[in-house]
Amino acid sequence: MLRINLLATVAFDRHCLEAFLGDVSLPLSFHIFETLPSTNQTLWELLDRGATPGTVVIALQQTAGRGQWGRQWQSSTGGLYLSIALAPDLVATNSAHLTLCSAWGIATTLRSYGIPALIKWPNDLILCKRKLGGILTETRVQQGRITKAVVGVGINWANPVPETGINLESFLQQQPIEANALHARFANALERLAAITLQGILSGYRHVSLEGIDALLPAYVELLSCRGRSVIVDGRSGVIVGVASTGELQVRLNSLADAEEICLKPGTISLGYDQ
Repeated sequence: MLRINLLATVAFDRHCLEAFLGDVSLPLSFHIFETLPSTNQTLWELLDRGATPGTVVIALQQTAGRGQWGRQWQSSTGGLYLSIALAPDLVATNSAHLTLCSAWGIATTLRSYGIPALIKWPNDLILCKRKLGGILTETRVQQGRITKAVVGVGINWANPVPETGINLESFLQQQPIEANALHARFANALERLAAITLQGILSGYRHVSLEGIDALLPAYVELLSCRGRSVIVDGRSGVIVGVASTGELQVRLNSLADAEEICLKPGTISLGYDQ
């Protein structure tokens, strides 16, 4: 079941969105805006007024988009800015599961459309070694359990990007003529991207809900862009080998004795782009 509420004169085709989404595992209710400060912020406000899990907020532009560690930026028109509400009932210490499964689900769904997306730890989607999009998960906790969550995603379509970024429109333009079928699949681009993003989030969420994070992690690590990369940690060399269920980066340090494996929290190491 889909409910779509178009705000103002938004250039967003509801019929295309419905067709691209098809059957979904959670009833969805859409609120689509021309401009917002932040889709995450607006969705929390809707939840405070009684909105239910499956509520989705989409904006064509953000003036105060949110990122990790409180970062804010303007999100120009031409990109997809989307947030969805979930009710995961997870132990609070497992909040990273929501970002892990969302990143895996979106990257996997993009790949099924011929877009070779990878995951950059901890919360970015990359394409051709550049940032394609990012994920911000916010939660509310009661008695040690997550009762409400908002997963926010920004993906570049035709919006301006920095040197470390890439948008899908430029990627498609660089593909050979033989890839015309790929171009055709991205007609009505923002509607298609919204559908892909939601399909990916719900696919990853369902996978973790039914089978647990440990069943998903091997597939997640297969898409991890930095896997096998050499890094220096506290003056010691090591190799990135994966990601733990806590969301921490697993690094195997080299030493004269047996190799030692450590876990790094987000924010303790910068991996950069174009590696």
